[in-house]
Amino acid sequence: MKVLVTGGAGYIGSHTVVELLNQNYEVIIVDNFSNSKKSVLNSIREITGKDFKFYELDLRDKETLKKVFVENEIECVIHFAGLKAVGESVKEPLVYYDNNLMSTVTLLEVMKEYGCKKIVFSSSATVYGNPKVLPITEEASLSTTNPYGTTKLMIEMILSDLYKADNDFGITVLRYFNPIGAHSSGFIGEDPNGIPNNLMPYIVKVASGELPILSVFGNDYDTHDGTGVRDYIHVVDLAKGHIKAIEHLSKGINYYNLGTGTGYSVLDIINAFEGVNGVRVNYKIVDRRPGDIATCYADASKALNELGWAASLGIEDMCKDSYNYVLNNKNN
Repeated sequence: MKVLVTGGAGYIGSHTVVELLNQNYEVIIVDNFSNSKKSVLNSIREITGKDFKFYELDLRDKETLKKVFVENEIECVIHFAGLKAVGESVKEPLVYYDNNLMSTVTLLEVMKEYGCKKIVFSSSATVYGNPKVLPITEEASLSTTNPYGTTKLMIEMILSDLYKADNDFGITVLRYFNPIGAHSSGFIGEDPNGIPNNLMPYIVKVASGELPILSVFGNDYDTHDGTGVRDYIHVVDLAKGHIKAIEHLSKGINYYNLGTGTGYSVLDIINAFEGVNGVRVNYKIVDRRPGDIATCYADASKALNELGWAASLGIEDMCKDSYNYVLNNKNN
């Protein structure tokens, strides 16, 4: 099967491409490198020993995107491409709405034009807003607390309306919780451009001496230690969830949580990281960050029952692989 992966050079996209190639899918990547690096493409080839097609483009460029569909008989799309920082989205909402929504609409228009009606969408647990019941099931009420989450929810609504209008579409929406970790080879991992917006890449930059101190946003949440609690999932487990989604993709629209079902606080992650890697992570408590919530973790039983998927890697693996990636690439 020929699979188009948008944002395939990014953090989750690159790990998913590795798993696709390992399962002998034919992969076409598009990426504009807004938050990824060209070197990742060679790293994917090195890990898998396999090649793939690549196009550098912005999904909002409709004519260039059409060329990708003309030159390849694409059967399925995995859609990762999009801006993804909660804090940045609060400061720059129009940038997020333009980039995330317009790129998706353009992609869906081109897919429809060329008869490609299978898509796996990279959504987020942010669509659950501030959850009233934990763990969170796919039937939980939907709301958002920041523009990033709102773009994900609006895309879910666009996909739902698209299916209502055209029942030939097969759509799977994967709601991720908090992916961290890296490939065990150390060749690919989370390496954001500039100052990191997410916890783990910031922790590893402090641990490796690249940044002086980690800011922990708030210690007055209603959690066991006052810091925010999240469901952290190893990115390789997450990538394998996309393979399961493709294998079970059929006409209709389905929603799945991808998480471990266990919540860890920011301080839990710091302590686990220090313990497994034998390093110190300097941190300070600062004010809460706009748009953040206290606690969020998944009920992922639907993915287990319907897709046969479950996370297998633990918090120690996530912390060890994250640091191994940074040490392996410190001089790059």
